Amino acid sequence: MKNKVKEWIKRYLPAEVFSIIVTLVSSVLTYRLTKNNLTTALVGTLVGNIGYFGTILLTDIFTVKRDLKLKNKSYTLKTFGLNIRALFIEFGIAEFFDSLFVRPTLMYYLPIWVNNLSLGIILAKFAADITFYVPAVISYELYKKKLRGFE
Repeated sequence: MKNKVKEWIKRYLPAEVFSIIVTLVSSVLTYRLTKNNLTTALVGTLVGNIGYFGTILLTDIFTVKRDLKLKNKSYTLKTFGLNIRALFIEFGIAEFFDSLFVRPTLMYYLPIWVNNLSLGIILAKFAADITFYVPAVISYELYKKKLRGFE
């Protein structure tokens, strides 16, 4: 189990760090511009997702390209499609509920409840991550061998 946790940390932590930064910055800037909690929650959710999944996708592409190069094979458009498919299966269910319901709701209410925008956004992000990672990690573990063979 210790090795699994290390694998998950290696996979998810860089994307989480980047996502926290862009979520917080975009939320604070949006609130300063609009003074609207709903807009802030939606923009923070969207920008955080772009940062998170962009980091995961770029890491996956880099890893697959490196592995294929060692086998004298090329990264193709078909390989890119396989990367996208693997991400969709790993995160699809978790992301659907997270982005449409859990995260925007928490990012709307927690800053109001704690009366602090930055603290509320960070707390919302961590709370939403709990419901996000359970199905995501289960999907990753169930399908990683089947969906990560890019040969």
